[in-house]
Amino acid sequence: MKTTLLRVKVVINSEAKEWTIAPGDLLLDVLRREGYFGVKRGCETGECGACTVLVNGRAINSCLLFAAQADGCDLLTIEGVAKDDTLDPIQEIFLDHGAVQCGYCTPGMILSTKALLARNSDPTEAEVCDALAGNYCRCTGFRKPIEAVLAAAAARRANGGKKSPRAAKVKSR
Repeated sequence: MKTTLLRVKVVINSEAKEWTIAPGDLLLDVLRREGYFGVKRGCETGECGACTVLVNGRAINSCLLFAAQADGCDLLTIEGVAKDDTLDPIQEIFLDHGAVQCGYCTPGMILSTKALLARNSDPTEAEVCDALAGNYCRCTGFRKPIEAVLAAAAARRANGGKKSPRAAKVKSR
């Protein structure tokens, strides 16, 4: 029996792409096959958040979404967060607050934070905890990431939603 392949069109990290996929391909597998290695394979059950990407602005576990379901969607992976050599202010603040250790969960936390702050510029600590609840971290724990998200929200409000005044260069890290 021959498997029918599907064509999927997405905008990923602001770039239009077209993929040929099998009907049962998971978004996680297709993203990694296409070179987006910041999307990590973790639990494969949607519990750890290592595979988090933004789909139309919502944080989702790519291990639970068929790639075909992403057809016509706007996707953001961690590779698309920094612009050129300049870190996103959220990435800067996570570094400044020591909210990263091994880095395995960091992309998911950064993307979950972006989704949260896009819909709520002034989250409470409880709302931050809820937004990060789908991201499991064994190294850092959760106190520093929570503090980083609250600081990112405060910095964003102080700058009127604009980029932070400190633009860290990726190459200098």
